[in-house]
This record gives sequence, structure tokens and C-alpha cells, in this order.
Amino acid sequence: MIAFVADLALGFIIGLTLGLLGGGGSILTVPALVYVAGLSPQAAVTASLAIVGINSLAGASTHRAQGTLNWKVALVFGGAGMLAAYLSAGLSQLVPARALLIAFALLMLVVGGVMLLRRSAGEQAGVARSWPVIAATGVGVGVLTGFLGVGGGFLIVPALVMLVGLPMRQAVGTSLIIIAMNSLAGFLGHLGGPPTDFGIVAVFAAAGIAGALLGARLARRLNAAALRTAFAVFVIGLAVVLLVDNVRYLV
Repeated sequence: MIAFVADLALGFIIGLTLGLLGGGGSILTVPALVYVAGLSPQAAVTASLAIVGINSLAGASTHRAQGTLNWKVALVFGGAGMLAAYLSAGLSQLVPARALLIAFALLMLVVGGVMLLRRSAGEQAGVARSWPVIAATGVGVGVLTGFLGVGGGFLIVPALVMLVGLPMRQAVGTSLIIIAMNSLAGFLGHLGGPPTDFGIVAVFAAAGIAGALLGARLARRLNAAALRTAFAVFVIGLAVVLLVDNVRYLV
């Protein structure tokens, strides 16, 4: 019963973060599935893609109603990312489990550092970039999605603001559609790997949908900069725990 409640709580937090910031929740899903739900890292990657994709669609529905979603950018960025995510999905099967977790932790450290150091993006859009630049950026995020089982929102939102030129609020909503597209492609690419525990997926996804819907509604009301800073600190702390727990086995 305690494990079930913990799964629900974590699923809700993951969905809440996705709906609120347009990313970030996915970077918590793999560690949660490994250390709380007891899945292997490879199985956790596959389950994470399903959970994140479902939660992202739920949050995107609210952002669409609020008018903070750019479909053209989402389809170009996401379309390029889907192909890259599908082609890179099988690579995780070639990497030892602990090495996969270490790679995940290192990525978390980089992302957490960028989130702390980068100045908050304003609401004004930057210079609009060309479609080839948008597609190339989508490919880069798609590779990470397929290999590490992350939706990529923690990379997509800054990319949409700084490289594509979307306003921050629109980048958050657009990111959720792109995450869902990348997650679907990555999940399909992983179907030949370890079996997926759809019971765990259902629990995390159900709680995550509620969190994503709430997060999308709160996005207009809360101080996203402060939340982003707090989340960055949490991500760095979790990365350090993962490194300490896994690096010692490689020495």
C-alpha cells in the first residue's frame, strides 16, 4: 500500500512539473521507476516514455485552450525529433545498466547547472529562426529522448525560446506536444526490449494526468522562475545521489 501511494505521489509530481514548466518531469521518471517502482534501468526507460507521453498530452490540452501552443513549430520540431528518437532507441540496450544511470546523472548535472545559471527568458519572442534550424534542433533532442528515455522538455523549452524565438509561455505549451511526439517514437523503438509493466505505467500516468492538468492551469499564476530554480537544485541533488550510488561499482 505504501509503495502504491508513493507511486501515485511521484506520478502526480512528474505530471505537475510537466504541465507547469513544459518539461522537467521526465527527468524524474526514470530514477523514480528504478528506485521506487523497482524496474531495471532499461525497462524504466521504456515505461518512462509511455508515462511522459500521456502526461504531456494532458497538459497540452489545457495549454491549447489557453492559446499558448504553436502547432506549426511543434510539428516541424517534433516530426524531426520523432525519427531521431526512434532510430536511437535501440542504443540503450547496448549500454550496461549502471553506465546508463551514470550517463543520466551527468545529463541531469548539466541541465541543472544550465537552469541555475541561465537568466530567465522573458515573455517577448526572439528572432524567428528558419525551419531547417528548427528541424535540426528537434533531431538533437530526439536522439536524447530515444537513448535516455527522457521527453526532453528541459532542453526543448530553452531551445524554443533561444533558438526558435517563441515567447516563454508559448514555448511551454508547444514543448508538451513535442515531448508527446518524441516519447511515442522512442516508446515504439523500445518495444523489442524488456517487457513493459503496464500496471506501473497506468498508476504513474493516472496520477500524472491530474498533475499535468493542474500544472498547466497554474502556469499563468505562479512565479515560474522561482520554481525553475528550486527544481534545478532538486535535479542536481538527485544527480549527485545517482552518481554516488553507481560510480563506486565501476571503480
